[in-house]
Amino acid sequence: DAVRRSPPAFLELLSKEGVTVLNQTPSAFYQLLEADGQLKLPLALRSVVFGGERLDFQRLKPWYERHEADAPLLVNMYGITETTVHVTHHALGPRDAEKSASLIGVPIGDLRAYVLDARLEPVPPGVAGELYVAGAGLARGYLRRPELTAERFIPNPHGEAGERMYRTGDAARRLED
Repeated sequence: DAVRRSPPAFLELLSKEGVTVLNQTPSAFYQLLEADGQLKLPLALRSVVFGGERLDFQRLKPWYERHEADAPLLVNMYGITETTVHVTHHALGPRDAEKSASLIGVPIGDLRAYVLDARLEPVPPGVAGELYVAGAGLARGYLRRPELTAERFIPNPHGEAGERMYRTGDAARRLED
């Protein structure tokens, strides 16, 4: 617990143990990023996966100044509990650190994402709407909460008969078709 709470000690552990995949919240990584700038330890990381909160891409600039663009590969994940964690992924690069928007990327294999208006119609690229999620990786509802299930897991007008989609309540914008 003490190592986990100390970014320099945690960075030393990552280096010493040759950790290759790290899954962290952005706020924890920002602290690790500061320790990395001070200690400059060799790392075996191949991937760093972010989740749990919004990633501020611009705070990654110092990382890209010290590390190769894909060593490790940084990946932003968007997720909700109703899919058991992740919905979309976006592999980051140095140019992303110049962006102020939070790119959540494309859906993982067993899910689909829709950005819809109030009538549940797709919005054009660049227009904000609500993010909905559907597919095999989506839960069927809330245990013993039929009212909440009916409110959030609604029929999918863009899917097969009987399929449901989840209303996330999150605003999103499609960048392209």
